Amino acid sequence: MRARLIAAFAAVYIIWGSTYLAIRFAVETLPPLLMAGARFLVAGLILLLWARVRKPDLKPTKIDWKTGLISGALLLLGGNGGVVWAEQRVPSGIAALLVAVVPLWMVLLDWWRPRGQRPPILVFAGLGLGLVGLSLLVGPDALSGHGEISISGAIVLVLASLAWAAGSLYTKHAPRASSGLNAAGTQMIAGGLLLVIAAVLAGEPSHMDLEHASTRSLLGFLYLLTFGSLVGFTAYVYLLAHTTAAKAATYAYVNPVVAVALGWAFASEPVTSMTLLAAVVILAGVAIITAARDRDVNVPEEERAVA
Repeated sequence: MRARLIAAFAAVYIIWGSTYLAIRFAVETLPPLLMAGARFLVAGLILLLWARVRKPDLKPTKIDWKTGLISGALLLLGGNGGVVWAEQRVPSGIAALLVAVVPLWMVLLDWWRPRGQRPPILVFAGLGLGLVGLSLLVGPDALSGHGEISISGAIVLVLASLAWAAGSLYTKHAPRASSGLNAAGTQMIAGGLLLVIAAVLAGEPSHMDLEHASTRSLLGFLYLLTFGSLVGFTAYVYLLAHTTAAKAATYAYVNPVVAVALGWAFASEPVTSMTLLAAVVILAGVAIITAARDRDVNVPEEERAVA
């Protein structure tokens, strides 16, 4: 059991942190939305087939498909779709840090929803730190178009984290799924179809040329499909079943660090002193927010890294 827990934590920490670099490689020569749509469609079909093999009589219900459609639109189309589009313009490590503000959005959206509760004062301190970290990361020069980070990419990533937070809250309060695999499978298939539709509307199929796709892009896609969507998800579900939700959620502090390190090591992405300072401030804000929330509240399966 101990060895399995260590392996599961390592998978969630490293694999989900490495998906940002895999996305960076995949979108170099593959259309971003089309790539993401194909990834989730295939992964969703595999999960549903696996669910049927395990429990042949437990088919996805209409509620599963309805929840999958709405959560897939928010989490995969809005959340992951925004990430893959933005990583054409923003380094993978910076993207991971910008996405790390999901807990900030979670607190605010949960407060603003009907009958929502005002968060404690400590949470506002964490929110303030998170905003300071974002301003340090993007920098004032980006607003004038002269910064190292694309302002359009940064805005899309912040909106993607907002969509992911909204999808996580929706899933948390949605009707209970028939099974975890059915929930994940229907969500991935619905979200994958929406991503493909968005890709078609954006004209991406006309730019699809597998003959000229680089080996690095194809390997990045396969990595996202197998490790990012299947292995990482399975490891996270195992952690939720065999440890506390608070411990399972610690991936949120590790993934950005892994993403920044891998981006520097394998993609020559610059890591400046300001990037490191912003990372410390953002993750400190996230840690304060998480500590201030009820440690015993279950974390929804979808409340994980956007990538």
